[in-house]
Amino acid sequence: MSEATPESNPVADPASAADRAAIDERPLPLVDAESAAWATSFVVHLGLLLLLAAATLVLPGRPGDLDLAYEPLDLTEPELTEEFASTDELLDDIGALGANETDSALAAAAEYSLDSIVSIEPELTPVMAEMATLDLPTETITAPELSELTPVQGIGSIGTSAAEGAIDRITHEILTSLAQRPTLVVWMFDQSGSMRAERERVLTRFRRIYEELGVIEAAGNPAFKKHQDKPLLTAVVGFDAEPHRLTDEPTDDFAAIEKSITGITDADTQVENVFGAVTTAAERYRRYRTSRNGGRNVMLVIFTDESGDDFDMLDEAVDVCRKSAIPVYVVGRPAPFGREFARVKWVDPDPNFDQRPQWPPVRLGPESLMPERLKLSFADNRDQGELEELLDSGFGPYALTRLCYETGGLYFTVHPNRVVGRNVSPGEIDTLAVRFTRFVDPDVMRRYQPEYVSVAKYERLLATNRARRALVEAAQLSWTSPMEDVRLRFPKRDEAALAQLLSAAQRSAAILQPKIDRLVQVLSAGEEDRGRLTEPRWQAGFDLAMGRALAVQVRTAGYNAMLAQAKQGMAFKVERNNTWVLRHGDDYANSMLEKTADAARQYLERVVADHPGTPWQMLAERELETPLGWEWREAYTPMRPENPNNNNRPPRPRPEPMAPQGPPRRNPPPL
Repeated sequence: MSEATPESNPVADPASAADRAAIDERPLPLVDAESAAWATSFVVHLGLLLLLAAATLVLPGRPGDLDLAYEPLDLTEPELTEEFASTDELLDDIGALGANETDSALAAAAEYSLDSIVSIEPELTPVMAEMATLDLPTETITAPELSELTPVQGIGSIGTSAAEGAIDRITHEILTSLAQRPTLVVWMFDQSGSMRAERERVLTRFRRIYEELGVIEAAGNPAFKKHQDKPLLTAVVGFDAEPHRLTDEPTDDFAAIEKSITGITDADTQVENVFGAVTTAAERYRRYRTSRNGGRNVMLVIFTDESGDDFDMLDEAVDVCRKSAIPVYVVGRPAPFGREFARVKWVDPDPNFDQRPQWPPVRLGPESLMPERLKLSFADNRDQGELEELLDSGFGPYALTRLCYETGGLYFTVHPNRVVGRNVSPGEIDTLAVRFTRFVDPDVMRRYQPEYVSVAKYERLLATNRARRALVEAAQLSWTSPMEDVRLRFPKRDEAALAQLLSAAQRSAAILQPKIDRLVQVLSAGEEDRGRLTEPRWQAGFDLAMGRALAVQVRTAGYNAMLAQAKQGMAFKVERNNTWVLRHGDDYANSMLEKTADAARQYLERVVADHPGTPWQMLAERELETPLGWEWREAYTPMRPENPNNNNRPPRPRPEPMAPQGPPRRNPPPL
């Protein structure tokens, strides 16, 4: 029997009918509570999502992943022709850097290894903008021979005996660049008359370079194979006071290149604005670095024989080349040690004129930003006159070398008479070559590299050490030399005449003494910071300056004291003698001078011991060759009677025969 439901049994729930009626009369709710809660949650979460989406438009996004890719090296050997030629002739000129540069032919590097390994340089970006740099590991160059002289980009200066040898190294740099990407080489020539012969030699080497590059390209070298169109372009620029574009546009036509170089004419001015020319060339040709213009490497190669007259443009040239990633290579001259000017040998090319050498000055230095060597002559007076005995500094002129150093290039110091280990006489110097009496070993000088920094950074270096500041300040003082016409022989006709000669000689010493005392005072102010110097160059420079200044001070004061001693009266030991002769010796007028002389020798001997093979050591040894004291010796001088002709007019001397007149002499042209 089934259970009755309320609907089927109205008696069981008498109120149900009324309740249902009331319920039926209430309005139905639009949304129940559960639906309302769901809708509220949906609106809140949707708002949060919209807020997060808006935040992504304001906050910086996550940088994209950097994908590094590499291409495997093509190690297939190029097919080379089987034909080759050889000679039984023995050649004097060997090595990759020119005449007699044998070390450059060695498999040498700064690290030792049985197998040579050449580091692989990462490609440069063609985009000229501020970008973050990546530190990528590179292999260290190793070789079976150890050498600190291995020339790498940015090293500063490399010594060579011929411009042709420098070009060989530049050829290697061109091939290295071509292995990375297509390359534009801009050859820049100094148009001074002194460069005419060198331009002719360079042009001969040019032909060989481009012939070699053509053979290498034909052999399928990977450096050329990876580029589809004109891997190597060339532009030629000449400069004197202004740059001159000698090729309208970069070209790969060697005939056009050769024509532009042979057409260079000698400048009619001595002004050589090399840094303005570099800035102009870099700004013109840096567009070839962009992808739109081929994405090429750009190299500047400069041939010059001076240091440049527009030093104020150096920083701008460095800035433009660095921002454009353009390395600069210079084939130039060595800078004289601590001097601004050097002498160049010039012989008139016309045999109808006087063929005796002339030595016009050219600006080639110094090798540092500011002079760091005192301008003191030596006691033997070998530096008196126009031909001061100059030393090779081991580096190029500061400004040009800094340009190469900061752009990743190289400066080649070319001198045809480079001989290390002995003096070079003036007769050995080639025409149009700089006169140096001694050359230094570049391997030794590597530790003594100048500070290739801006003027502001150099001044900060001086401000941080009083010894540095004192050295530069002393070097900037005016030229100070030993007494002019130093008199060492004093014949005694009578006491009055001898006193007059001695007084005149004392006046020369009195003029020089305050200048020497000032030098010593300036250097002594920095002596306290000498122990804080750690760089060999600054140590050698300060010690040599202090030793030489003290030595000249002792000699000058001692000379004056010895003359004063003679004025008080001295008797000859040999009755016949009538002349007092002053010679360098080990006697001092007082104990103070002897103490100062000991200090001078200590400084000079420290230079000799600590800096062998350097210009500082050579100058210190030369200073020590001459004793610092003086001594009197007696001698005999034949004297005529005061009135040999009884006050009559002396006889007229016989006229000497006229010397035969030689060919006329011309002054050197602008060099």
